[in-house]
Parts: sequence; structure tokens; C-alpha cells
Amino acid sequence: MALKKTESQRQKELQKQGHDKQHQIPQKDQALPTKSIGGLNDSVVSEFVFLGLSSSWETKVFLMLIFSWIYLGITLGNLFIFFLVLFESHLHSPMYFLLANLSLIDMGVTSTTVPKMIRDLLNEYKLISFQSCMTQICFIHIMGGVEMVLLIAMAFDRYTAICKPLHYLNIMNPKICVSLVIAGWVTGVIHAMSQFAFIINLPFCGPNEVDSFYCDFPRIIKLACTDGDKFEFIIAANSGFMTMGTFFLLILSYIFILVTVWKRSSRDLSKAFVTLSAHITVVVLFFTPCMFLYVWPFPTSSIDKYLFIVDFAITPVLNPAIYTLWNKDIAIKRLNKWGHYIKFC
Repeated sequence: MALKKTESQRQKELQKQGHDKQHQIPQKDQALPTKSIGGLNDSVVSEFVFLGLSSSWETKVFLMLIFSWIYLGITLGNLFIFFLVLFESHLHSPMYFLLANLSLIDMGVTSTTVPKMIRDLLNEYKLISFQSCMTQICFIHIMGGVEMVLLIAMAFDRYTAICKPLHYLNIMNPKICVSLVIAGWVTGVIHAMSQFAFIINLPFCGPNEVDSFYCDFPRIIKLACTDGDKFEFIIAANSGFMTMGTFFLLILSYIFILVTVWKRSSRDLSKAFVTLSAHITVVVLFFTPCMFLYVWPFPTSSIDKYLFIVDFAITPVLNPAIYTLWNKDIAIKRLNKWGHYIKFC
């Protein structure tokens, strides 16, 4: 009798435990817990998937070889300019100081995107973690802001050298040059963080495919599980205004320089235009993709990712080519170095 009672008690306890477990099973209508991404965001998306540039294997192999050579050229060319300016006392002038800083920024922008793009060309799944994506966005916009300020500084340097040659060294003294570079970094950080503060807290709970080869604010905002209109306006107001303002300021400065030279002597106009042509080429190539992506309403097509190849791969490789081939001082130094090397061998 005691044995039967014990067995019946055990059955009741098992039934009670099973009943309690059933109540612990979440229902379909209950919200799933979100996954914390390193304390940055309470999103369930822990990584993004790039769609890349092409789905054809032959095209991807071709692009990998091309961009590998381009990246090598960017690295060697910009390092060449930097160390040449650093070690050649003849090139210790404001213009070359700004040029050396521009070379470092070009290498930084390219290294943020191109190596991963090359690596992803041969990968079936092009993944990037949430943290890496946010870091890439920050670096792109910080260095993009620095480059814009450097281009303005270089335009001011050319204006002073051409229009006020007697006061050039007094105006563009070392203190001013260093201050311009510092101002560039401060502007870049403020520019990036003022947008990043809004984007980092967006909820990402579903789609995670990015139709590009890099992370940027416009593409990421479209994946957020919220109305992104106000955030698109913030990006357009910040990046768009900075892009258009800098572009028109640079173009107006070049026009003013040419008009000033033309009033003094029409013969010197062609010489001034040749001097400024390198700067104008860099400005047009750099700002065209930025205006397409940030100034107009956010594009729904994927053409912007091909345009930004110009900013990440073409412009950085053209900078050392333009400034070494078209600049007499650097070209002479380069030829002397090569001539000395050949004679030594």
C-alpha cells in the first residue's frame, strides 16, 4: 500500500514538472530576445553580407588582379612622395608638406576598403561583422573630412603662391601648415561622429545584404527596421552640405586665381592653368562620387558602388602620378635618384 502510494506521488511530481516546463516554452507571438552586439546596439544582425561588384568568376579574377596592382601602386607611390618630402630638404615647403599629408590620407582611405574588396572577390560569402562595418564607416568619413580640408588648404596655398608671392612664406609659415592639418583631423572626427551617433543606435533586425563592397551610411540606413527618412536627411545635410560647400569653394578659388593671373598678364594664364590643372583633376574625380551619393536623394541603383571605385582606387593612384609627372621639383629629384642609382650599378 505504501509502495503504491509512493509510485502515485512520483507520477504526480513528474506531471507537475512537465506542466511547469510547458509554461517555460516561448510562444510564437512573443518577441525574441535581441542579441547585443558588443554593447553597441541591441540588434539581432551581427554581420552584413556584401553583394560585391560581380557574380562572374572570370570577372572577379580579372578585378582581383587589377585592384591588386592598383593597391600596390597606391601604396608605393604615396609612400614614395611621403618619404621624398620627408628626407629632401629642397622639398621642405608648405605645398609639399600638405602633399605628404594628402598621400598618407589617400593610403588610409584605400587601405580601409580595397584590401577587403580584393579578398572578397574570391569569396563566395562576403561577410563583415557589425563592429567592423561601423569602424569602416567611421574611418571613411574621418579621412574623407581630412582630405577635403587638405584640398582647401592646398588651394589656399596655390592662391598665396600665385597672387601674393612676396608674402607667401609669411602667410604659409610652419605654424599655419600644422594648424591646417590639425583642423582637418578635427573636422573629420566631428563630421564622422555627428552622423555615427545617430546611426549606431538604429535597430537592425532582419535584412543584412549590402549591395556594395564597403559599408557606408546610406546603404546601412536602408537595412534598419525603422523609418530612415529623417536619418537620410541628417546624412544629406551633413555629408551633402560639406561635399557641395567644399567643391564650390575650391572651384571658386581656382577661378579667382585664374582671373587674377589673367588681369596681371595674359601670357601667364596658361602657366597658371597648368599649375592648377593637377588640383582641378583631383577635385573633380574626388567629389563627383560624393555628390552623387550624398547630395541627391539616396540612390536606389547600385551605380554608386562603381563610382566610389574612383575615390577608393583611382584618385589615390592618380595623386602620386599627377604630382610626380607634372611637378618639376619632384620629377627632377626622381630623375636624379634614378640616374645616381643607374650610375652606381
